[in-house]
Amino acid sequence: MQYVHPWKVTTSEARAIQLRLAGLVSRKNEVSRPKLVGGVDISAPRFQGRVRGTVVVLSYPELEVLEIGAVEQTVDFPYIPGLLSFRESPVILAAYEKLRSKPDLILVDGQGIAHPRRFGIASHLGVLLDVPTIGCAKSLLCGTHDVLGLEAGSTAEIEHEGEVIGMALRTKTNVRPIFVSIGHKVDLAAAASWVGACCRGYRLPEPTRLAHLAASGNLRSV
Repeated sequence: MQYVHPWKVTTSEARAIQLRLAGLVSRKNEVSRPKLVGGVDISAPRFQGRVRGTVVVLSYPELEVLEIGAVEQTVDFPYIPGLLSFRESPVILAAYEKLRSKPDLILVDGQGIAHPRRFGIASHLGVLLDVPTIGCAKSLLCGTHDVLGLEAGSTAEIEHEGEVIGMALRTKTNVRPIFVSIGHKVDLAAAASWVGACCRGYRLPEPTRLAHLAASGNLRSV
């Protein structure tokens, strides 16, 4: 793992780390023909603040589950929008270390550069692991976009402070869009394309949908 830093930090220290590491994010596409695609998610806090972080590895293009890495840990960092990576990344990284097969591309339930400091959890994980990542968020953290068409495949750029930071993507007709952004080692057009290619009739792409099921204990191990 690259660029190791402490996780037990103050909120001001966490913001400073984000600003420093944001400069390491690559917005150039390095994904061509992935054989393994990963999905990342974390459960809601349960008994005594414990959460379950999961990384699901799927074959591509079949999108069949090959492996699930899962770890339960207690989280100490407070729930602060814009700093969720410091709460969730340690358990995700621990789950990633359990994998026998490492994915070529990871879809993360969260933001990439569609973040006030351009460094959400998808970018954080991508930089630390040196793996291409894409943010696939269910809601906007910052920025605005034009109205999308109602049909699946409709898109609209997300802008914040004069910069395009992501894309709203309707993955299913008449269903709310998801919000795609560069995590690391991918450009925005490629990110949206890969997310679309990983959808199988649900609002969420299969990697993050299955990671959510695994994090909530509703996907059995393989």
